[in-house]
Amino acid sequence: MESALTARDRVGMQDFVLLENHTSEVAFIENLRKRFKENLIYTYIGSVLVSMNPYKDLEIYTKQHMDRYRGVNFYEVSPHIYAVADNAYRSMRTERRDQCILISGESGAGKTEASKKVLQYYAITCPASEHVQTVKDRLLQSNPVLEAFGNAKTLRNDNSSRFGKYMDIQFDFKGAPVGGHIINYLLEKSRVVHQSHGERNFHIFYQLIEGGEDDLLRRLGLEKNAQQYQYLVKGNCPKVSSINDRNDWKIVRKALSVIGFTDDEVEELLNIIASVLHLGNVQYGGEDSGSAYITTETQIKYLARLLGVDGTVLKEALTHKKIIAKGEELMSPLNQEQAASARDALSKAIYGRTFTWLVNKINGSLAFKDDSFNSKNASVIGLLDIYGFEVFQNNSFEQFCINYCNEKLQQLFIELTLKSEQEEYEAEGITWEPVQYFNNKIICDLVEEKFKGIISILDEECLRPGDASDITFLEKLENTVGGHAHFLTHKLADGKTRKIMGREEFRLIHYAGEVNYNVNGFLDKNNDLLFRNLKSIYLSIWLLAKLMEILMSKEPSYVRCIKPNDAKQAGRFDEVLIRHQVKYLGLMENLRVRRAGFAYRRRYETFLQRYKSLCPDTWPNWDGRLVDGVSTLVKHLGYKPEEYKLGRTKIFIRFPKTLFATEDALEVRKHSLATKLQSSWKGYSQKTKYRKMRQSAIKIQAWWRGILACREAKRRREAANTIRRFIKGFIYRHQPRCPENEYFLDYVRYSFLMKLHRSLPKTVLDKSWPTPPPALVVASEQLRKLCMQNMVWKYCKNINLEWKHQLEQKMVASEIFKDKKDNYPQSVPKLFVGSRLNGEDINPKVQQTLGNEKMKYAVPVTKYDRKGYKARNRQLLLMANSAIIVEEAKLKQRIDYSSLKGISVSSLSDGMFVLHVACEDNKQKGDVVLQSEHVIEALTKVAICAEKMNSININQGSIKFNVAQGKEGIIDFTSGSELLIAKAKNGHLSVTAPRLNSR
Repeated sequence: MESALTARDRVGMQDFVLLENHTSEVAFIENLRKRFKENLIYTYIGSVLVSMNPYKDLEIYTKQHMDRYRGVNFYEVSPHIYAVADNAYRSMRTERRDQCILISGESGAGKTEASKKVLQYYAITCPASEHVQTVKDRLLQSNPVLEAFGNAKTLRNDNSSRFGKYMDIQFDFKGAPVGGHIINYLLEKSRVVHQSHGERNFHIFYQLIEGGEDDLLRRLGLEKNAQQYQYLVKGNCPKVSSINDRNDWKIVRKALSVIGFTDDEVEELLNIIASVLHLGNVQYGGEDSGSAYITTETQIKYLARLLGVDGTVLKEALTHKKIIAKGEELMSPLNQEQAASARDALSKAIYGRTFTWLVNKINGSLAFKDDSFNSKNASVIGLLDIYGFEVFQNNSFEQFCINYCNEKLQQLFIELTLKSEQEEYEAEGITWEPVQYFNNKIICDLVEEKFKGIISILDEECLRPGDASDITFLEKLENTVGGHAHFLTHKLADGKTRKIMGREEFRLIHYAGEVNYNVNGFLDKNNDLLFRNLKSIYLSIWLLAKLMEILMSKEPSYVRCIKPNDAKQAGRFDEVLIRHQVKYLGLMENLRVRRAGFAYRRRYETFLQRYKSLCPDTWPNWDGRLVDGVSTLVKHLGYKPEEYKLGRTKIFIRFPKTLFATEDALEVRKHSLATKLQSSWKGYSQKTKYRKMRQSAIKIQAWWRGILACREAKRRREAANTIRRFIKGFIYRHQPRCPENEYFLDYVRYSFLMKLHRSLPKTVLDKSWPTPPPALVVASEQLRKLCMQNMVWKYCKNINLEWKHQLEQKMVASEIFKDKKDNYPQSVPKLFVGSRLNGEDINPKVQQTLGNEKMKYAVPVTKYDRKGYKARNRQLLLMANSAIIVEEAKLKQRIDYSSLKGISVSSLSDGMFVLHVACEDNKQKGDVVLQSEHVIEALTKVAICAEKMNSININQGSIKFNVAQGKEGIIDFTSGSELLIAKAKNGHLSVTAPRLNSR
């Protein structure tokens, strides 16, 4: 911690005790401001931790930060919540004394987050086992459950704890958390039925409405709309942007499961929560006699089913009260106002008892159930999370209870702080000087004294017969405690004070300041106004007394939480608000008590180790007693007798300026030492470094030479063994597999497989394959087939549909023309196209005539007349069922595929072909003689469309065809230098086809 003293001008003091002007509130707040500006949210007042809410995530809660504070002296590291947690844990372990950490502050100051950080620290850093991990999980998961049922959105905080919580964490002899116990008190039950504007009811109601499954809500009789429920709209704030009720519902359901709630218990719990919402929607009407009656029968039906009670009995209980007259019980009707109050009182009571049951159930799951474990001998760390002192514009019964509790805690806080200081002084043999401070016992007695205190008067007024009211309670206070110096009412005040006090208010002068309380509702809230058939509950202070007893039995640590602004904005420092909290938390009083004696105290060994370089007699080492070394050091530094005292194990320094002067001298000394040491150290370190490097090099060289020799010997042995095995295997290579030849045979197989790996065929046309050894002949053939199948599979996989169609046509062309027609080889590398004519090449009239008939292929052709063989330009169109010959805009001839008897073509390179057509009727004129530049493609398309693959005849020499019925024509084919087509003298059509170099 001392290391930060040099930066004190920039980041302030880590401990307020070291402030020079410790009585100045301005200096106190300025120190807070400096640290808050640098994101240093933690500061000490001695052992008390002051925590500022940063309203943003800081990277100071990681596992690395936990390790930094684990097992380290409290003052050796910067202030942190982990330091408080670790110090309490180590004190519990070493001193075997129970500890407690008291966390207080205003709503929104970060109390709940602080308690979570403490639990997380213990969950991660403490020893763990399977059972311990379960306990850790349940301890952590109890938080979201208690927050759901006990926290609510207020004007100051979106997740404000509306109950006080004290949690005991039990540790076994190993220091592992093995159990826990929670005490709850001061639950703000009035929030169930009423919320101020801008505030909400407890979180669980909205979580159930927003996150509950449809089937669950249907069973509970609820709608997914908070606006439908009277208890959820009083504050006019059903939804908050910073709260995700649906997600929180999932977290709560999971937490209930981890803690150990059964499905039946969860169902019962949700039934009760839903019943409170239904109770809020119970409405009353008034009869002429003034008696109230229920107008919402639907709500009664839901309530009867959810609570498991008789609906008739419930209706009577909500509209009547039981009175006893002359020993007889009578049912007296209630008016509308009384009935509404009874309904609200029942709702509060149901919720309060449910919350108590919930806490007891959590306690049951946290209890350590090992019979060998004695809980009385367990070490305990308690966590107290309580509201801070509250002062609002209108303060009621809740603020009275909260402030009374804080008054008691302040009394305990000051007493224990003084006691701790006095014990330390006495242990060190230093004279204790009594400290003057404000003793708030007089205020505590005013509230709690039997028969005379405010609480006794309130209980008495609630119990007495007759028309007791809040005003009669105020009058009785004036008569009983009116003369008390810390009590005032409008009636007892002077004229000036009456102007700012209401007639229904009384004022208490607390340790933190004056607070006016409005008595309206005091009797109702203390009595809970449950009529006798719904049971009565009276406020008692035994729980608070029990809490004080628990805290007095433990060694306390304190965390005081402060919120920097009301807007929940990061980096904003509201000085007025912070001054208000500093006052109400009693921080200046605590600092004054802590600084009444000495500002700084440290053990001798710590002080001497840090500052010994400032004195020649203690530098570099002191061999004598520590107290003598410290005495020599402070005398050399010129400490005056009134500035310090030497105890048995510690030095006490009275003034911070003395410590600061010592720290400044240390900074100067560090630079001087660094300069001197640098010159002398340089030569010595170089020589030492050389010696070490030389010795290291010799050792490494010797070691490495040995390693190399061992490796070489091993390599030679393995090589000799391998050669022997190989030769022996070669000798026995023709025998069945045996130990003598297995190495050789494996090597031969391996060599073959590696050779095969390097020379696998790359295409399906590559038929090469290495010769296998005898033992792998069968396997080699199987591998060859697999390889071929794999290549074929890969090849086929990469073929798309269009390419597949192309190949299918090429296969048909190959089957028909390969080795049969001279110009087939020239067609192989050329792709077949879908059509040789564009849409614009075909006359529109033809297209109109064809209509929707689909055209599969079109190609320009030359037609030779049957008489005279005159050449005419035509188009050949292949349709679905026929081939059509077109002359410009006219369909000259349609040949149905069914009447196509065959196709004739020559074996030469010409493009002539004849379509042989059946002439069974007069529609067909005879066979058609055509010539095309794309004869292979065209005939392949005709063969496929007409399904006439086997009807194409390839002729050598001549082709005969029908000119008309009974008449025959002949085409003669010969080879020549160029293509010539003409009518011969013999009347035949003569075709001379050019010779090609190869087929």
